[in-house]
Amino acid sequence: MSADVAVEHIGEGSRQIGRLTLDAPKTLNSLTMDMVDLLAAQLLAWRDDEGIAAVFIEGAGEKAFCAGGDVQALRNSSLASPGGPCEYAEKFFAREYRMNYLLHTYPKPIICWGHGVVMGGGLGVLAACSHRVVSERTRIGMPEVTIALFPDVGGSWFLNRMPGHVGRFLALTAANINATDALFCGLGSHFLGNDQREAVLASLARQNWRNDGADNHELVNQCLAAIPASMEQPPAQVEPALATINTLMAGDDLAIIVDRVAAYEGDNAWLAKAKAGLLHGSSLAACWIFQQLNDTKNASLEQVFQSELRLGTNILRYPEFAEGVRALLVDKDRNPRWAFPDVRAVPESLLAQFFEEPTEAAVLNLPESV
Repeated sequence: MSADVAVEHIGEGSRQIGRLTLDAPKTLNSLTMDMVDLLAAQLLAWRDDEGIAAVFIEGAGEKAFCAGGDVQALRNSSLASPGGPCEYAEKFFAREYRMNYLLHTYPKPIICWGHGVVMGGGLGVLAACSHRVVSERTRIGMPEVTIALFPDVGGSWFLNRMPGHVGRFLALTAANINATDALFCGLGSHFLGNDQREAVLASLARQNWRNDGADNHELVNQCLAAIPASMEQPPAQVEPALATINTLMAGDDLAIIVDRVAAYEGDNAWLAKAKAGLLHGSSLAACWIFQQLNDTKNASLEQVFQSELRLGTNILRYPEFAEGVRALLVDKDRNPRWAFPDVRAVPESLLAQFFEEPTEAAVLNLPESV
């Protein structure tokens, strides 16, 4: 299909497994627009192909499933059209959202092998799949506050469904979590060693697939549950800190929440690192992340995706995002010149503009996907 997306059929019978491999290990399998389009087209073809019973998605190499989208290309598009429309970036977002919505609503089982780094758009793919395998080296993160973006492609959906205030905490602090945390938060559904990948595929290929999608989902559940993990899960980070997280993140006043986090002086190194993530991130981004999560608590999946595309489009047209990517990934000085020193300094009138319908925005036609 493409040098960056490998396609394979697994199995010998009349019903096979469609295998998709993100094959750009040098960039940690970061998604380009071509990759998004190719994935969407293949998923649509397999959705309507009776010979494909389930889909398996993975990343090439040992380091990452997918580190997200190509944010440097998005930054270049943003810089090329100050104030927007940012043609490439906005088209990328719209197509990526269609592909992710397709994953969320796919009638056949989709097994995502979430080994290594899983961030940004990669986490959007993992979270959208029906079966989400995490491994001993899974490292999940939502680092968007550090580049003035927000946890998108469904982040508002799965973050709001985590225990307590964990979703809010992860979104605001850019804290990384491991496989054990992912299972606790609902991002992972099964834990297996990365060395068991081929055994899982072989087991899937031997299944007696049915005509009914629900039956096939259960077959995958049974298949994954029948394989004992080849190694121990990593120590939990989130669950032992849940009470502290809930205390830090409680309430509807973001400024007070930031003050609580800033005052944290406990001996939990993971929480201390999370504190630094929030305090060094964009205060403007913290504000729109907080509002987006609050606004979508009771939203449908489609409403979540529509609102995220609107917010993402407006963010691309504002210079904060380009500055965040510059500091972290381009110049790598890690010294971003944020627009505001703290969340109290962010004008409510400016924040409101990010939630308005942008002019000349990309049209998102979710149900029909691409």
